[in-house]
Amino acid sequence: MMLSSFPDKAVMAELLARMLWEIKAVHFRADQPYKLASGMASPVYIDCRKLISYPRIRSTVMDFAAATLVREAGFEAFDVVAGGETAGIPFAALLAERLSLPMIYVRKAPKGHGRTSQIEGHMPEGARVLVIEDLTTAGVSMFTFIDAIRAAGGVVDHGMALFYYDIFPEGRATMAKKGITLHNIATWREVLAVAREQALFDSQTLESVQSFLDAPLDWSGRHGGISALAG
Repeated sequence: MMLSSFPDKAVMAELLARMLWEIKAVHFRADQPYKLASGMASPVYIDCRKLISYPRIRSTVMDFAAATLVREAGFEAFDVVAGGETAGIPFAALLAERLSLPMIYVRKAPKGHGRTSQIEGHMPEGARVLVIEDLTTAGVSMFTFIDAIRAAGGVVDHGMALFYYDIFPEGRATMAKKGITLHNIATWREVLAVAREQALFDSQTLESVQSFLDAPLDWSGRHGGISALAG
């Protein structure tokens, strides 16, 4: 893999933002907020799972993901790529193929029959595992998978989210305290920048989205969602 053949981080972030808009994976709805898995009310919602249905786009995104990882973590940093149930599984398969690595996937909880496995596939003891999800807000769901891998004898020092909300200043530091370096391609900042540049929404909607990004828990609390993160 020739790193010089890939755009720099800012360009990759902008291009992913443009791709997400192009396939209509981004939704702004300030008047009827979305409820996120964390319990937060949000005027924005993104469906990264749509990426798998567009071959040219998903191939480019995997190129970006691979370039991000080898630049920030190294060429030989991982032994296995793990996808979290369910959205992370196809991206784990695609990225494992790109990096020529084995792949596993991790359930949210052990299945209730058969061997009651939570991890599917082969993970050698002490394997260095990269966990990938389509997106993350504060890393809570990612740690469901990270904890399961660590409990099974895997070593997890890195996580990859194609899209990171990046709305909590302490987010990366909190993950770092738990031993995880988070890598990502794009954030809401780039997505909002494209919306402004292309005038995709009226100014009132864009300002409401900006106010959410600047103070997400305050915005959530005023719109029927949680006003503090658990734990």
